[in-house]
Parts: sequence; C-alpha cells; structure tokens
Amino acid sequence: MEQPDDPVRAALGDLRRLFVGPDERHRPGKPTRRWGRLRRVLIPVAVLALTGLTFVAIGYLIDLRDLPGPYAIGLAIGSTLPVALAPRRPLWAWRIAYPLLFLGTVDATPDEPWPWNPVQIVGFLFVLVVLASRVPTGVAAWAGLLTLVPVFATVPERGNAYGVVVLVVAVLVVGDQVRRRRMSQQALAEQAELSELAQARRAVLEERTRIAREMHDVVAHHMSMIAVQAETAPYRLDALPEPARAEFTAIAASARSALTDMRRLLGVLRSESGTPQTAPQPGLADLPELVDTAGRAGMTVTLEQGTPPAGAPEPPEAVGLAAYRIVQEALANAARHAPGAPVRVTLRPGEQDLGVRVDNLGGTPGPTEPPAGHGLIGMRERARLLGGTFTAGPTVDGFTVTAVLPYRTTEGEAR
Repeated sequence: MEQPDDPVRAALGDLRRLFVGPDERHRPGKPTRRWGRLRRVLIPVAVLALTGLTFVAIGYLIDLRDLPGPYAIGLAIGSTLPVALAPRRPLWAWRIAYPLLFLGTVDATPDEPWPWNPVQIVGFLFVLVVLASRVPTGVAAWAGLLTLVPVFATVPERGNAYGVVVLVVAVLVVGDQVRRRRMSQQALAEQAELSELAQARRAVLEERTRIAREMHDVVAHHMSMIAVQAETAPYRLDALPEPARAEFTAIAASARSALTDMRRLLGVLRSESGTPQTAPQPGLADLPELVDTAGRAGMTVTLEQGTPPAGAPEPPEAVGLAAYRIVQEALANAARHAPGAPVRVTLRPGEQDLGVRVDNLGGTPGPTEPPAGHGLIGMRERARLLGGTFTAGPTVDGFTVTAVLPYRTTEGEAR
C-alpha cells in the first residue's frame, strides 16, 4: 500500500495540478497609497505594450514566414495573451502558452536560431517565471520538463537546444527563489504578528497582576483587620451583651466570606490562562443562607420561593448565580440606604425564565449616596448577559428591584 508521502504519488499529483488542478488567484498584500497611484499608470502602459508587441509579432510572422493573416494574428495574440493572464492565473497562462510552442514553429525559416517568434519566446519565459514564483516546486519542475519536449523536437541545432535548457532552468530557479523569499516574508510577518499578540497578552497579564496587587493591598488588608477586630472584640471588651457578641460574630463571618471571594478574584486576575476557578459558585440553593446571614446582621428579610410549574426545567447554573448576585447586591443596597426597613425577596420560577423581585419596604425612595457605585449597573449587566430584563426604582412602599432571567439565550443555547 502506498504511503501518503510516496514521491511517485506526489509527483503525479503535481503533474495533475499542472494540467487540471485549481489555479488559485494571487492575493497580494494590502496596497499602499503610492502603489495604488502607480498601478493606475502601469496598467494602461502594460496594455499598450502588449498591444504593440502583438502587432510586432504579426508583422514578424507575415513578413518573415509569409503566414496567412488570420493565422499570424491568432498566433500573435496567443503569444501575448498568456502574458496578460499570468499575473492572475499563471497555470492557465501556461496551459494556453504551452500548445503554442508546437503551433508557433510552423514555416520557421532556417535563418531563425529558434523556431518561434521573439515575442512568443519572451512571453513564454515571462509566464514560466511567474508560474515558478506562484506554484510549488514540483509543479514548476513539471512545467519546465514539459517545456523541453518541443525544444528538442523543433530546434534544429543541438547547441541552441541546450542553450534553451539552460535558460529554462535559470528562469525556474529565479522564480522558485522569488516564491521562497515571499513565503519567508509571510512567515516573518506571521511571527511578528504572533509576537505582537504575545506582547499585548503579556501587558494585559501585567496589568491584571498590578490590579490584583492593589486590590490585595487596599481591600484584603482592611477586610482582614475587620475580621480580626470583630473576632477579638468579645475578649477585649468587658461585660459585652450577648446580642453584641452575636453581632460581632456575624461581622467576622461576613468579613471572612468576603475575603474568600476576594482571594478567588485575585486568583483569576493572577492566572495566566485567564480561566475561572473551578470552585462551586453560589446559586439558588444558597439564597436561604444569604437571607439568614442578612438577618444575623440585623436586617428583617423574608424569602418567598414559588413552586415551579409541572415539567418546568431546573434553572441553569448561570441563572442561579445571576439571581444570587442580584439578591446579594439588592440586600447590600437595602442595608446601606434604608437600614432597619424590612426586605422581601421573591422568586418566581417559570417554564422558561426565573423572576426575581426584591422589595425594600418602608425605606427611602432610592439611594441617598452619590451615584459612584456600580451595584445597579452590575445587576443590569448580569441580566442582559442572559438575555433578560432588569428594572430598579422607587415605589410607593420604598424601592423595588426586579429581574427576569431566561433559561435560554436568544440563540436557543442553555446557559
């Protein structure tokens, strides 16, 4: 059984591509403004030059070989047409020019060292060098080898035939070197782009590390101090009432929980892979504990969880996490802006979405601090990421936060 890298099979594949394979269109790099202006001048000049060479070939074939006018015109056009086609379709240019090497020797005179008109010779060499600069080496080698068939079959003197061989080989070598240089430049450009991406990634990682360091120095330190002071307060203060001891215990627990979340966030920021931690994220099952924690902190919070309809799916983890964070932020805002006011948390699971409502009853109509925080913005972003809706605003009874979190995105994929 032949292997995929069999040289015979590879050579036959190159030969097949030369005659019937696809001729990929050349895709040059992004042109510069200067090249664009120069191109507008070069194209008309090239068209005029090829037209003039076509008339030169017609005169040569009629005057020196006495060919009929239609035959001379067709052969002359066949000498210049591949030249115009080669920059875009080099394989098709060679396929048109190669049969004309046999047809172009009709009625050649003994005075001609090579049995083709000069325009055809120059044009075919141009096609050959463009072909060698665009296609793999194997395909170009087959083109050069087949070119030698009409050379040895039609050139009368062997010395001139060997000269053609040297010229064809030289043209193929030049074209192949051009192709290799272009491939090297493309590889260097790709490597430079990868280096720029790596440098940008390194800059992002350095910035993330700096942010993590600043957060650790500023936030984690103060949270640790809060936790330590709250834990040691019952031992440092004499005759501390039992409710105050429970209050300090709740403060210490909240500080430790915040430190745990902070360490998880710092780990994500410092991670080079940028992938999140695999530690379990809070969800709907953790809401009762969140409500109990708020109650131990002195808030009056009630949780109402509705019964899902029959056959309704379980809310995805992303929906549960978003609902937990929205309730957590809403409770924090209620404790900050309306301390002492009762809060009601309501969950309404449906067949396709989860409704979340947090009512701050009897509180102030809205935040009394300057709008410098990002609590409401973060809740709204969490809802929108899931394709849901979010509203927050004052009501007759106080302040209400509502969110509808669909189980599926607009594209139909479960989150």
